[in-house]
Amino acid sequence: MAEAAVDRSSTSGLGPAGKPFSTFERLVAWRYLRARRKEAFISVIAGFSFVGIMLGVATLIIVMAVMNGFRTELVSRILGINGHMIVQPSDGPFTDYIDLTSRLAAVPGVKMALPLVEGQVLASAQAGGSTGALVRGARAEDLTKLKTISGNIKSGDMVGFASGQGVLIGTGMATQLGLSVGDLITLTSPDGDITPMGVSPRVKSYKISGLFEIGMSEYDSSIIFMPLEESQLFFNAEGLVQSIELFVDHPDAIDNTLRYKVEEAAGRQINLTDWRQRNQTFFSALQVERNVMFMILTLIVLVAALNIISGLIMLVKDKGSDIAILRTMGASAGAIMRIFFMTGAAIGIVGTIAGVLLGVLVCVNIESIRQFFSWISGEIIFNPQVYFLSQLPAEMDLSETISIVVMALTLSFIATIFPAWRASRLDPVQALRYE
Repeated sequence: MAEAAVDRSSTSGLGPAGKPFSTFERLVAWRYLRARRKEAFISVIAGFSFVGIMLGVATLIIVMAVMNGFRTELVSRILGINGHMIVQPSDGPFTDYIDLTSRLAAVPGVKMALPLVEGQVLASAQAGGSTGALVRGARAEDLTKLKTISGNIKSGDMVGFASGQGVLIGTGMATQLGLSVGDLITLTSPDGDITPMGVSPRVKSYKISGLFEIGMSEYDSSIIFMPLEESQLFFNAEGLVQSIELFVDHPDAIDNTLRYKVEEAAGRQINLTDWRQRNQTFFSALQVERNVMFMILTLIVLVAALNIISGLIMLVKDKGSDIAILRTMGASAGAIMRIFFMTGAAIGIVGTIAGVLLGVLVCVNIESIRQFFSWISGEIIFNPQVYFLSQLPAEMDLSETISIVVMALTLSFIATIFPAWRASRLDPVQALRYE
């Protein structure tokens, strides 16, 4: 009972009848947070609530940051090798692709126009082993401007490619087939020469002039870049291209105005699609997964908030006599409610702050943590062959982090209202009688 007094002499002018959230109320709330030996069980519940909120907030921040980073990395790699807008003919092949490419490249907002010839092939090595691949025929000057490729040559160079005598393959394909710079890779196309016996597959070997590594396993293990003129010969497409890919200044801001300018510059019937249309299903699935994960992980914080309710209810029951003494000293029902509100809210606030710090710490070191656990388990965690990326990314979004903090604090504050209200409604006479 002596606790309830909390130094009456020190609360002069700030006593129970003082202003809301006065020093007196804060001192009592702080004292209730420091459990004595006989209140160990209540302290354990409060500890679980703190840990639950901390882990819930940290998990939300980490998962959302990883999913944001995952999307950003995928978009940057997809847009780094594929055009932001794809121009395809609707009234015949692009036989005048040189002039058409120049006109499209001159459209305001377009950085580069890349004429392409594409085809599926079977790639094999002389020592054995084969894999399906996508050949992309492009001009050397265009590929040099495409820094996603020319800036990520891990072995060899583009000299052989520029001279029309070599091809570029990804490091993933090179590892799979056991190839290196200078080796020959054999390409087999089903669309070959027409003979009296039917269509004969076209088979030709090319020297590997360089190995590139984009960082996205799907591309590093399946794409071969071939000089444009050689690809036209290989796929029986002399003097024409199948599509022209446009790289624009602002991929996220492709609008109808830019599309109209491109169509006007083309001067002919074309089919025009952008990267969002081509990857709509994929990125929609990512967005749905992101929203569902946020809702599921919010349940962790909700469970921790429910622990605050149970802990405060037990604390109110244990402190019945103290509440009675405070009421007889002149403390109002509102003061009692604020005391227990601050007691419960403190757990939520400190848990949220600790969760944010833990989440930021993990996000900053996410790749090192992944490598550590991979080393401990002896297995590759987040295998690039499955998750496409060679590294685990994490990108924290300020507004998203703020929304997580606000959500955690809101749930914590709501959880304290009912126990605090019950404490304020406790009858002093009955509380002393039961004591």
